[in-house]
Amino acid sequence: MTGRPRLLLVSPAFHGYWRSIEQAWEALGYDVTTCCYDAYDTVGDKLRNKVVFELPGKLGLSHRQGRAGVAAQREHASQRARAAVEQVRPQFTVVIRGDILDAAFWQAVDRGGSQKLLWLYDELRRTRWDHDQLAATGATIASYSHQDAVQLAAQGFGAHYLPLAFDPDRPYLPVPSPDIVFVGARYPNREAALLTLAQQGVPVRAFGRDWSHHPLDRLRTWQWGRPKVPTGRDISLDEAYGRMAGAAATINIHGDQDGFTMRTFEASGVGGVQLVDRSEVEEFYDPELEVAVFTDLDQLVDLARRATTDTAWADRLRRAARRRTQAEHTFAHRMRQADAWWG
Repeated sequence: MTGRPRLLLVSPAFHGYWRSIEQAWEALGYDVTTCCYDAYDTVGDKLRNKVVFELPGKLGLSHRQGRAGVAAQREHASQRARAAVEQVRPQFTVVIRGDILDAAFWQAVDRGGSQKLLWLYDELRRTRWDHDQLAATGATIASYSHQDAVQLAAQGFGAHYLPLAFDPDRPYLPVPSPDIVFVGARYPNREAALLTLAQQGVPVRAFGRDWSHHPLDRLRTWQWGRPKVPTGRDISLDEAYGRMAGAAATINIHGDQDGFTMRTFEASGVGGVQLVDRSEVEEFYDPELEVAVFTDLDQLVDLARRATTDTAWADRLRRAARRRTQAEHTFAHRMRQADAWWG
């Protein structure tokens, strides 16, 4: 093999994380081409996707229409990915999530003899993957879930645990604020936490379309009611970084997950004071020195109040968390780990 090996990254467009992954592989010496399989190239295509495929599901229309929408999205994504395989003829292929890609895509990868890695950033139960479909890919599997990695390995897959990460090169501008901020979707446990803080007089603000009181966001989410919490509109990932970095603290509340979300590494990576709801975070950060862990809402209120008053404590957490993230939890670290798994 001469020159830089060709690597095809096949990824969702979600928040542009593919750029960070792409750069990490390039730093390892690969010539990387990225295909965002769920992207639409024109405004017309984007509008058609929303009206014809997404809207029927939102409105609860017929099961047949829902299935047709999923099938059309699957074909769109698979065609894009297959075309990228034919164009790049990769020696290595990295697929992120990929549960919407069809068997013909994986067959196209195999015809070129490419080595394959599938990285799952969600639990298997939240994807369309099943055992037979995973087996048919023939890919090495990486999962952010300890439980899924162990289970897949026990079933005979070449499976590894690969946590999520932070990109220290992604630009952002800190936005100083006395608030305790939350950026993300509105789930019942998150709503309860923020309502408790607001009721206890803690300055709190939530960002995202599910929280926003703006009429357009209410229409976009098909939900008119909103909790009585100060909110902001949907913000980009770069803006989220700035909000977390500049706030008194940022809250990281998980749902029914056994893996740690990207936010775990982002909040600490930007130098935020992270208030996190899982003691298992000690796998990555010291709960006494780098992040603050709460196990109930009373603890959350106490920690939030401390973050707004004890600046020396907060600054120590900020510095230590950022230093640990850059030393151990970047995309460069994760891809270097995955690079060792090629056959």
